[in-house]
Amino acid sequence: MTVYMNELKQIARNIRIDIIKSIAEAGSGHTGGSLGLTDIFTALYFKILHHKPSEPQWDDRDRLILSIGHVAPVLYATLAHAGYFPVQELQTLRKLGSRLQGHPGRDHGLPGIELSAGSLGQGLSVAVGMALTAKMDKKNWRVYSIHGDGEMQEGSIWEAAMSAAHYKLDNLIAIIDRNGVQIDGKTKDVMDMDPLQDKWESFGWRVLNCNGHDFEEIQQAFTQAQATQSKPTVIIARTIMGKGVRQIEGDYHWHGKAPSKEEADNFIQEILKAS
Repeated sequence: MTVYMNELKQIARNIRIDIIKSIAEAGSGHTGGSLGLTDIFTALYFKILHHKPSEPQWDDRDRLILSIGHVAPVLYATLAHAGYFPVQELQTLRKLGSRLQGHPGRDHGLPGIELSAGSLGQGLSVAVGMALTAKMDKKNWRVYSIHGDGEMQEGSIWEAAMSAAHYKLDNLIAIIDRNGVQIDGKTKDVMDMDPLQDKWESFGWRVLNCNGHDFEEIQQAFTQAQATQSKPTVIIARTIMGKGVRQIEGDYHWHGKAPSKEEADNFIQEILKAS
């Protein structure tokens, strides 16, 4: 799929708008992290991943593991815009009987979901298992796993990180949403993880850094990660929670808060004016 940088910006704008619309319609959901990860998801689904929306279970597809399941709105909106299901279905987010529940579930019938997510710290272990399977079966697909920086406080992350390095899983690329905030406040106040890069390097991973809102830097980081041999790669993406809406950017109170209909209209107008 050939998508140029200016196109990615427009796609990301539309995804952000639909994230806000769907969460406002639901009256609940995780706004901040979903908006902050929009550019990463846009780059992945429209530039990086090998996948077929018309054939979600294509055997040679890259696997994307969303470990931080609470940012499901950005996954759903991106899948819809990529063609996995109608965009109109986004308005059923979190409603009774909907395929778009508060956390992604493989048993909900929604195409494109690789992991039923919700309990933090588990996704990397699943990604390691998938990457090891690909190695054993001599498959060429890659596994991409997405994590929050607050999730780095989970011990299971580091068990999985150690295992990935031991098995030299160069087909595994982890992405950390480094926005510096979590549900209770700033990560440095809750449980400081710095020096984060040194920790990952000491566990045997290649570490790359990028601006998680700059598509050229994102592309460059993934290109370097894909060229890495004999070790897994982690990309620490510096992001802003609530990106695109200035009044909520970096505010941890919007970790799991939904905008009112009036707030949603104002947020969308701000995004439209900035594009």
